[in-house]
Amino acid sequence: MSALAGALALAAAGAACGQTTVAGADTVKRLRVVGGLAGVNQYTRQEEPFWTKELPRLTGGKVSAEIVPFDRAGIRGQEMLRLMQLGVVPFGTVLLALSAAQEPVFAAPDLAGLSPDVKAARTVVSAFRPYLEKTLRERYGIELLAIYAYPSQVVFCNKPFASLADLNGRRTRISSPPQADLVEALGGVPVQTGFAEIMANMKSGNIECVITGTMSGNTIGLPEVTTHVHSMAINWGLSIFGANAGAWNALPPEVRDTLRRELPRLEQAIWAEAERETGDGIACNTGSPSCVDGRKGKMVEVKPSPTDDARRRTIFAGTVLTRWVHRCGAQCAQVWNETIGPAVGIEARAR
Repeated sequence: MSALAGALALAAAGAACGQTTVAGADTVKRLRVVGGLAGVNQYTRQEEPFWTKELPRLTGGKVSAEIVPFDRAGIRGQEMLRLMQLGVVPFGTVLLALSAAQEPVFAAPDLAGLSPDVKAARTVVSAFRPYLEKTLRERYGIELLAIYAYPSQVVFCNKPFASLADLNGRRTRISSPPQADLVEALGGVPVQTGFAEIMANMKSGNIECVITGTMSGNTIGLPEVTTHVHSMAINWGLSIFGANAGAWNALPPEVRDTLRRELPRLEQAIWAEAERETGDGIACNTGSPSCVDGRKGKMVEVKPSPTDDARRRTIFAGTVLTRWVHRCGAQCAQVWNETIGPAVGIEARAR
């Protein structure tokens, strides 16, 4: 409720969407946008420049926008979907994993172990997109405009390992129930740990391995306390960008046309950024000369083997997907089998 009150105050400070101001003889449409996580390249290199610089350029100065990251706007990620539905946030970015608190089936395209590389992630998103678009529009009154991906989350450990099977018995940081299911199926011990507490828990010995982003792990100093990193993706941190239907329909047709044309380009740029940063994170953690943005470490990269991939797929189908369906319900199994299931060749069975 405090987040809702804060968001309402934010909206009350000025018209959240479609605000017009007079600049000389010209009328400027000013949009207010809630973006993704602060400080990451998706936001600083892609989202913020698009809204504050590119959009005014593309519209000849007729439209401008202000954007703030959701984690600096007093908004909890779990509440974004509801706030957009209400129109409190007219244009916003929603992390699908967090939106699952309100709409459990939205977790489907980013379940742990589903997409081991960016090509697989793109296939899954393509298969799920029509359902996501229809559900957001009909159930929540939200127009889906883009789907974004953060760099992949991978496994870091403080002792040598050669495959996923070697995680057996190791206390491993997780951030979601599906990640916990994956770690348990590997014989590990899942430990729910906030991102800000990762380093303290590693140094204290409370955890031995960590699932987190390749570059975010580098940024917080994991190469100083871990020795090996497995480069198979566990998750991609998918998010959606959309607009409240009322706010969207209130825009002039030419503005909607511009956004419909340009936001897919922003989406592709963000996916390319995620793929590049995933590789750069591995390069920096291992001290490769190709490291660009991070601090060079001395870690050993554990590359996925065919055995690892087979084990991932078996665990995903037999444990991660099964437990997710058990928590989510028969309707989720039906949605899976109509969307993602055929694309990846894995059927969900309702209990």
